[in-house]
Parts: sequence; C-alpha cells; structure tokens
Amino acid sequence: MNVARVILALIFCTFFTASYFTNKYVLFILKFTFPTIFQGWQTSTGALLLLVTWKLGWVEINGLSRSAAFSQLPGSFLFIGNIYAGSKALSLLPIPFFFVLQNASEVFTLLIITVTQREKPSWMKLLSVCMLLGSATSLILYNPQFGPSGYTWASIHLFCVGSYKVFQKNSKTSHLSDLEEQFINYVTSTLLLASLAYSTGDLSGALDFPLLTSSRFHTGCLASAIFSFSLMLATVKLKSSLSQEHCGVWFFLAKVLASGLSFLLSTFNTVISPVTLCCIILNYTGEALFLFSDRL
Repeated sequence: MNVARVILALIFCTFFTASYFTNKYVLFILKFTFPTIFQGWQTSTGALLLLVTWKLGWVEINGLSRSAAFSQLPGSFLFIGNIYAGSKALSLLPIPFFFVLQNASEVFTLLIITVTQREKPSWMKLLSVCMLLGSATSLILYNPQFGPSGYTWASIHLFCVGSYKVFQKNSKTSHLSDLEEQFINYVTSTLLLASLAYSTGDLSGALDFPLLTSSRFHTGCLASAIFSFSLMLATVKLKSSLSQEHCGVWFFLAKVLASGLSFLLSTFNTVISPVTLCCIILNYTGEALFLFSDRL
C-alpha cells in the first residue's frame, strides 16, 4: 500500500471517530433525543453538500433515471431504518457497546446470503459469526441497565445494516455509483423524516428543547453533519482505492480506535466490568477472524 492510500485510510479513521463522537455528544451529552429531526438535518445537509460538490465538479454524479431511483427505494428505506435506529441506540449505549452489537449484523448478512444463495460458509466464518453473536448476547445479559430500549434499537439497527449489505450485493441497481446511491438515500430520508417529524410530534418537541439556542448545540449539530458527510466521501474514496478486504481492515481499525478513545474521554463516562471487557475483546477477535476468512 502506497503512502497516498495510507493517508486516505488515516483520514477515513479520523472522520469515522469524529463523526461518532459528535453524534454521541449531541445525542447523549446534550440529550437531543429527536432522531427524526437530528437525522433529517444530517441527511438534508448531506444532500445539499453532495449537490454543491457535484456542481463544483469535485465529485461525479451522472444523470439519475426515474427507474434507477425507484429500484433504489428498498435500500433507501433500509438506510432510514439504519440511521434512525442507530441514533436511538447510540444515545443510550456506550460507543464500544454500540459497535459490538453493530458487528453482529454480519450474522444476519451471512444467514440471508446462505439461505437465498445457498452458499456454504467455511468453518472459520461460522466460528467468527458465533463469536460475534455470542459476545453481543453476553453483553446484553451482563449489562441489563441499557435495556430493553437501547438493545432493542441496536437490534433493529444491526438488522437494517445487515439487510442493506445484502441489498447492495444483490441489487439490480449496480450501475449506480456509491455517490448516486447515497444521494438517493439522502433525498428519500430527508422527505420521509420530515413527514415523520411532523406526525410524531418531534418537531414541536424539538422547538421546546432547552438548549435550542445554545452555541454548544449549534456547534455540535453543525460538526455532526459536516463530519458525517466527510465520512461518507472518505468511505466512497476508500472503497474505490482499496480492495474489499483492505477496506474491511480499515473499518475494523477505525472501530477499535473509536472504542479505545471513548474509554479515555471522561465526557462519555464509559465504565466497563471485566466481563464486559471480555465481551468486547471477543467481539473484535471474531470480527478480525471474519475478515481473515474473507481473504482466504
């Protein structure tokens, strides 16, 4: 791997960590518990920034046909479920716990692919998913203080993440680039979340939020939107520059980095027991084994 690719990967890890930390700050520290508003802000900002960068010629987006947009809609609905449930889970769970449960999405992905495509997984991959599922289950059993709400939303999140991976693998819209798919996801999410914010009462609740005029709140929301968009661009660039196996390794390292730094920050007050630490280590070992089985 050359120096330019290493720098790109490090930039990706930086935006990955910054994105999760700013989201956690707004959702947990500032307690802005209105995911329709928060994610609607992020997706609308992402759509606007993507449109601006396209017009400036910094990114390439071809003309989107109506049929391509409609064929991407199932993926867009899974994307909405992913970010909505992810926000709810992240507001309730420590960052390392969130990643442990998110990694369990590989179990659903493997299960769906095995059933639909009749692919027989290797023994190493089966062992890795057992470690991922076992560590996630143990984490829930030994830390009931975050449930059932936190773990329920995390379960919905990991199901949507796993299903979206399968959709991307089997989608007939493979002629769409990653940026074009993301633009459709952004626009669909913005429209749906805006209607949900009005119908669920989140809009009126957000207007009564105590920190609505606080500079901390405005800075956190602005940073979360910018970092999330930058993470999306860095992810797309990373996928186009590296193989799938190398991308998986850098995603793994970014999660380890974010989890490790969250322990050091007193802001998030992440306290773990020896059993919880064993669950986290077992989970990351299972993910590393899963990546190694893909390379083989």
